[in-house]
Amino acid sequence: MTNGATTMSDKSTAAASGVPETMSAITQDRYGEALEVLSTGRVPVPDPGADEVLIEVAAAGVDQGTWHLVAGMPLVVRLGFGFRRPRNPVPGLDVSGTVVKCGEEVRDLAPGDAVFGIAKGSFAQYAVAKATKIVKRPDSLPELDAAGLAVSGITALQAVRDVARVSPGERVLVVGASGGVGSFAVQIAKSQGAEVVGVCSAGKADFVRSLGVDDVIDYRSESLDARGVGYDAIIDTGGANPLRALRSVLTERGRLVIVGAETGGKLIGGVDRQLRGVLLSMFSRQTIKTFIAAEKGESMTVLADMVDRGDVRVGLGATRPLQEAAAAIDDLRAGRSRGKTVLTV
Repeated sequence: MTNGATTMSDKSTAAASGVPETMSAITQDRYGEALEVLSTGRVPVPDPGADEVLIEVAAAGVDQGTWHLVAGMPLVVRLGFGFRRPRNPVPGLDVSGTVVKCGEEVRDLAPGDAVFGIAKGSFAQYAVAKATKIVKRPDSLPELDAAGLAVSGITALQAVRDVARVSPGERVLVVGASGGVGSFAVQIAKSQGAEVVGVCSAGKADFVRSLGVDDVIDYRSESLDARGVGYDAIIDTGGANPLRALRSVLTERGRLVIVGAETGGKLIGGVDRQLRGVLLSMFSRQTIKTFIAAEKGESMTVLADMVDRGDVRVGLGATRPLQEAAAAIDDLRAGRSRGKTVLTV
């Protein structure tokens, strides 16, 4: 080992000396709805691999991706995460906390660093994460806010900036504007200089307006064309609107970006709708795209800078103790949540 590696190993060992052998965590041994399969228990503290870090978790975010992994739905997700039962018994992706141990190949992080990002099993006192999916948390970003930033923020950033390529002066419609991804998407589109209309329920309209949208459409009483047609881009995070309804309010060369797949059958969920959209795009001047967000540290750094400048804030809807993880996920799926829900550890 090089001197540098030896020094890092020594630092890791010293920092980890106070880490217990077991920890409190939210666990599951089968797939199903959160209230039925999640419980609080004690499990061994994970040990980071060569390119990973061990984080003492301060807070963890709740997101749709976590529900998919808890429920094992649609069934296609089980191919990568355990067919009969979850390969990782501790759920949770979004995380903020402090590094307590580093793998021998990690160079840019050290024990004691305050960080945020995406981990494996953040609903626990300690979680392991790839060093490439974790970045240092700036002082301007509060710990609780950081826990709700990475997963939804990265998805929104890439949808608005990289896929839809929103530019100044364009009209943008964000469907599901009160949700995790949607609440970031409206802010990022505004920071790009766009005119933004958000779609949500009337009860969440004030929250969406507080994010800076130019107007709000109540989907329960108004149609998508309630503020006219001719949107240059639509960011659809809901998945419930037919493609024809979304296309009808786009400009002739407008771009529709379908984010996620929250409706559809048990086998592939809403993926069929996404595929149909991509196929339709081949025979139309309108562009319909979908994507899988890349969990890159660069995107997290960009988001942190946007928060620092005041362009984006984490719309925290609720803060709950770790033990209420199942109820928090249930609220998310039932549409009772607004913005980001964060669990404190």
